Amino acid sequence: MTAPHAEQTDSPPDWTDADDWTPEALALLRTLRAPHRRGRAKQVLFLLYCVVLVLVIWGGVPSLGLFLQAKMGADYTAHGGRLLAALPSGIAAVSLATFLVVLRDALWRGPVVPPRASIDWLLIHPVRPRPVLRPWFWLSCGLAAFPGLVTAVGAMVALGLMVKVGLAAAFGWCLVGCLCVPLLATSAAVWVERSDRAARWVRRLSGPVLLAVLGLAAQCGLAIAGDRVGWLERGELWSGPWGWAGITALAPTRASVPGAWAAAALLLIGTLGALVLADRAASTVPLDRLRERARTAAGVLAALRTVELRSARLAVSSAAGAKPRHRLRLPAPRSAWLVIPWRDATALLRAPARLGRAVLLTGPALLAAVPAHTSRGPAGWLATGVAVVFGYLAVAQLLEPARVEADDLRRSSWSPYRITGLMLRHAVVPVLLGGLIAVLAALGVELAGGGPAVWLAPVLVPALVAAGLVNACRGVPRRDLIVSPLGGAGGGAGGGLGPLVFAAWYAAGPAVAVVVLAAPLSDAVRTDSNAACVPVAGLALALAGVLGYWAWDRAGKLRAAN
Repeated sequence: MTAPHAEQTDSPPDWTDADDWTPEALALLRTLRAPHRRGRAKQVLFLLYCVVLVLVIWGGVPSLGLFLQAKMGADYTAHGGRLLAALPSGIAAVSLATFLVVLRDALWRGPVVPPRASIDWLLIHPVRPRPVLRPWFWLSCGLAAFPGLVTAVGAMVALGLMVKVGLAAAFGWCLVGCLCVPLLATSAAVWVERSDRAARWVRRLSGPVLLAVLGLAAQCGLAIAGDRVGWLERGELWSGPWGWAGITALAPTRASVPGAWAAAALLLIGTLGALVLADRAASTVPLDRLRERARTAAGVLAALRTVELRSARLAVSSAAGAKPRHRLRLPAPRSAWLVIPWRDATALLRAPARLGRAVLLTGPALLAAVPAHTSRGPAGWLATGVAVVFGYLAVAQLLEPARVEADDLRRSSWSPYRITGLMLRHAVVPVLLGGLIAVLAALGVELAGGGPAVWLAPVLVPALVAAGLVNACRGVPRRDLIVSPLGGAGGGAGGGLGPLVFAAWYAAGPAVAVVVLAAPLSDAVRTDSNAACVPVAGLALALAGVLGYWAWDRAGKLRAAN
């Protein structure tokens, strides 16, 4: 009687090759899913047809026209010098940004993400994971390589027109970097997906890498303006795969760097080696991690289909973010009116990445204002509008407590304030911190030779914070606007203005700020005098009051709707 009892208590043995039904199971699934696969293939082919059609219409036909004009005597080589000056740091910035985006994507989704049915049902049976997971890795590689191929074609056209390089040579050299960089990033993303240590390193290095990307972008702008630093560019070009791609792109031009064949060999050999290692590692991703990521990806896709953009963003941030180990605390306030700012400041201390993003986004806002200083008319208005948008994105990072409060009004049940007054109190910390960041940025620009117009930056902060409050209080997404009567004849969604109407409703606050401030702010930045800045400062403060009242009104309607 003891032997059967022992057999019942012992753990079951591992399944052997005799229990392996992987080929039969996959063959049966292919047979059962054949009708679905044919329908899906038709959808993919139609999508590919649409993409190719758009690329041909918006890229191929204009490029062909430019080449025909060049044959008839048009000269585009006047821009060749600036293009060659921008390539070293510009390619390094784009390549490094590609690594950052792909590796950050691997924190919540990853290159190996099979459907939930394969994970929840197929992989829990005695089926080898490698035949199931490998195709999804190579699918991610193909999707990553397609934009690189398109970029290589665009680079070939630009070099052929502006630098008079042979099209075959330009395409071949550019293709090396344009394919190897995304494939290297995708291969590295597999290790981020399967390793907690690699994921922690990506989170730690995301901020410094983003700073490096912004610095390279600024250097690219300075190089176009004629201020180049040769030794720094050479160091960047040989610093890693992001720089080797620039060396290969410059190889067929008169600005070629010695060692182009070595850079190309390093890229090709490194990419092939990384693909082989990633192919082997793709089947070792833990099942529980695959299941979690597949559910997150499905939730994000569902939120995007229903135009729940904030839900999608929250799902991504909750899956990709790391839990803080240390919870910093501020002394409890003694005055009741300081409770809301104290909570907002505490929330920022526990999520310092938001404050870091606010600081980083201030840089592009200032850089976008540089062309506005020398441009007039629509070009200056466009540059100023871009600067206002980046300024809004910077202060919007500090408004997360207000957005959380507006997502679920039950959160504010503890507060003695009405939701209208509560929302306005959430503006205190963003205005103070945003103003401080803007003052420090303006001080740095003035020390570098800027004029009085730089001090408009802190004056604009209250208006941008109020615009963020308007967006925070917009309530449930108005998907009906997409198919509203404004969307076309009979209210149809195809080819009408419905999506534009929805976008205008979704981004109403910053859109009003850009429309109102772009032209007068552009004139003040170009004039750069105290007399021109005073009216703009008054307009910005008045706009802050109008947008603040709009946010107060929207918050009241939000309470009434609930």
